[in-house]
Amino acid sequence: MSERLRGRVAIVTGASQGIGEAIARRFAEEGASVVMCSRRADQIEAAAARIREAGGSAVAEAVDVGDLDALAAFVKRVADRHQRLDVLVNNAPLVTYKSIIDMSNEAFSNDMRVNVESVFVATREALKVMLPQRSGSIINISSINGLVAMQGLAGYCASKAAMIHFTRATSAEGSRSNVRANVIAPGLIDTPATASAFAGPGAELGKKIAAGVPLGRFGQPREVANVALFLASDESSYITGACIPVDGGTTAEMSVSRGSSSKEKRA
Repeated sequence: MSERLRGRVAIVTGASQGIGEAIARRFAEEGASVVMCSRRADQIEAAAARIREAGGSAVAEAVDVGDLDALAAFVKRVADRHQRLDVLVNNAPLVTYKSIIDMSNEAFSNDMRVNVESVFVATREALKVMLPQRSGSIINISSINGLVAMQGLAGYCASKAAMIHFTRATSAEGSRSNVRANVIAPGLIDTPATASAFAGPGAELGKKIAAGVPLGRFGQPREVANVALFLASDESSYITGACIPVDGGTTAEMSVSRGSSSKEKRA
């Protein structure tokens, strides 16, 4: 442990499992005081407890990022409590599987609210602290679907693409105050949601999709967390406005398409 984030305060949304929990854990390992949020109180408390048991500093709050007023109040509350905010990770996603012709206005709007509007609101509140502080790192977790499209994911693809460009706009506004904003675009990552999607009858499909990734496998949440740690630390002090795919080479070499369904999943 090198404690690259010692003394820093970090918020990670959607941190009850998968990528979000891995990022929160990685930050805590490097000395950050991490404040984690997710919709489900029991799950986010359990995730924070696991980090504390490993020796890290983690506090959990139940916050639905789709409730924009509650999200704004949460970011302000954390900053007021610690009298600073050094890192914001916008991770909490909504994925709606629906073809365009079958997708309702409400479903499309929900994807945009959770994946874009929440990022705007949390970023706005963070900048109120980071700009006067003249330091900070904002890390948005997009997806390779913000770079390449897939059938049945129109709302998700559009929202994740918007997140990438919003990150660039944040970078443009924050850079003169030494506030950096970058985005990570994960590919196929072995999270609980992925495992659930490819359980039982879907196992063979999962194997085929993994085999189609140039590196021949799904990624691990910690592999995304390591990139987030780099972007949060001073090691990336000259990087802002960047989009970094963590996808095993998928967007460089090929795209993976799959059929659509009508399921909706939230972190």
